[in-house]
Amino acid sequence: MVTPMRTHVVATIASILIACGCSAAPLPAADPELSALIDKIRAVDNHTHVNSVDPKDADADALPLDGIAPFEIPATLRPEHPNWEAARKALQAIPVGQGEKFPALVLDQIGTEVMLANRIEMGPGLAPPRFRWVSFADPLMLPLSTKAEATASPDRQQLFPLAEKLLQRYLTQLKIAQRPKTLDDYLKAVVTPTLESQRRSGCVAVKFEAAYLRSLDFDEAPADKAAQIYAKYAGGGEPSSADYKLLQDFLFRYIAREAGRLDMAVHIHSLEGAGNYFRAAGADPLLLESAFNDPALRQTYFVIIHGGGAFADRAGAMLWKPNVYVDTSLMAMAYSPDQLANVLRGWLSQFPEKVLFGSDAAAFGPEMGWEAAAWIATRNARAALALALTGMVRSGELTRPRAEEIATMVMRTNAARLYKLNLM
Repeated sequence: MVTPMRTHVVATIASILIACGCSAAPLPAADPELSALIDKIRAVDNHTHVNSVDPKDADADALPLDGIAPFEIPATLRPEHPNWEAARKALQAIPVGQGEKFPALVLDQIGTEVMLANRIEMGPGLAPPRFRWVSFADPLMLPLSTKAEATASPDRQQLFPLAEKLLQRYLTQLKIAQRPKTLDDYLKAVVTPTLESQRRSGCVAVKFEAAYLRSLDFDEAPADKAAQIYAKYAGGGEPSSADYKLLQDFLFRYIAREAGRLDMAVHIHSLEGAGNYFRAAGADPLLLESAFNDPALRQTYFVIIHGGGAFADRAGAMLWKPNVYVDTSLMAMAYSPDQLANVLRGWLSQFPEKVLFGSDAAAFGPEMGWEAAAWIATRNARAALALALTGMVRSGELTRPRAEEIATMVMRTNAARLYKLNLM
C-alpha cells in the first residue's frame, strides 16, 4: 500500500489500460519535425493544484486525500518510476533561492505560458497573468448537515467535513454568522455573492470534485421542492439521501448558470479517482448529459477534467454538446504517450477545437513536487500529441499544415479562446 497523495490519482494500472483501449502494437514513431514544433509551443495548462511558495501552503486542494486510508496507485505515479528522476534532473537548471519568482521560472523551464491553478485561494508566487485561479464550488452545493451523507464510505467520512469547513470559510468571508433560513436567501446572500467575489478576484472557472462525494447525475430539480427541503433542515437535522440529492441537483445547476453569467467555466472531475471506496461508475461523464442538455445552461462552458479516465470515449461523446470541452490532466502523467495518443486521436478526429492540454500538476509526495509533476505531464502530453497527429497525417486524415494548427490549438489557443486569455 502507498501513502495517499494530495492530488487525484487513479486506483489501478488495469483501469489505465482499459481507459485508453491500448493494443499490443506500438504506434509508429512521431514525425521529428512535428515533434520539434510541438515542443516549442508555449502551453496553457488547463488544470493543476500548483503550490504557492508558502512552505505551509494548505490551499492547494479543497479535498486533499491525505486523511483517507492508504490506497494503491499505478506504477507511473510511484516515486521509483524513472519519470520522477528525469524531472528532477531537468529542473536542476532552475537556480535555488528564487522566492516568489520560482513558480514562474518553472513555467519557463517546461514551456508553459499560463497555468490554471485549482486552489482554495491563490498564494505567494502565483500571480496573474502566468497563473489563473479556478475556485472550488462543491461546498456551495452542501448547505445542510452532511453527517448522514458521510456514512456512505470511510473515504466520504473524511472528505465531507472538509467541504463543510470550506463552506464555513466562504460564509466568514461574507461576514455571515448563520446560514440563511430559506433557499432563496441562501442563493442571494451566499452562492451568488461568493461567485461574484471570486470572479472579481480573477477566477476564470469553478471546479466540482463532486464525484468524490456523490454521483455526477445532476438531474433536473423543481425549485419549490428544493426550497421545501432546504427550509425543513436549515435549522438542523439530517436530510434523507434522496432529499439532499434533489437539493444538490438544484444547486449544481444554479451554480453552473451563475458561473456562465459571470463568464466562468465549470470544471468537473470525471475519472475513476482515488481511494479504496471511490465509486467509479459515478464519475461517468454520460451522467452529466442531462445538465449539458439543459437550455438554461447554454451560456455555461463545461470542461470534463481528466478526460473521463476509463470513460474517455464517453467524454468524447459529450463533445457533441455545443458547450463541452475535455482536457488531458492526470492522464498525461498516468498514461504512457502511446496510451494517451490513442485517446487523443479519437477526440481530435471529431472535435479538435474542444480538446485542452492539462497536467494535474500537484505535490505527490517527498521529492515529487508540483514542478516535477508538471514537467512529466507536459513532456508526455507533447509526445502523445505528436504521435496522434503523425498517425492522422500518415493515414490521410489530416494535412500537415492542419496537424500543426491542431497542435497549437490543443496546447494553447483552445484554452486561450475559452478563458479569453491575452497571451504573449
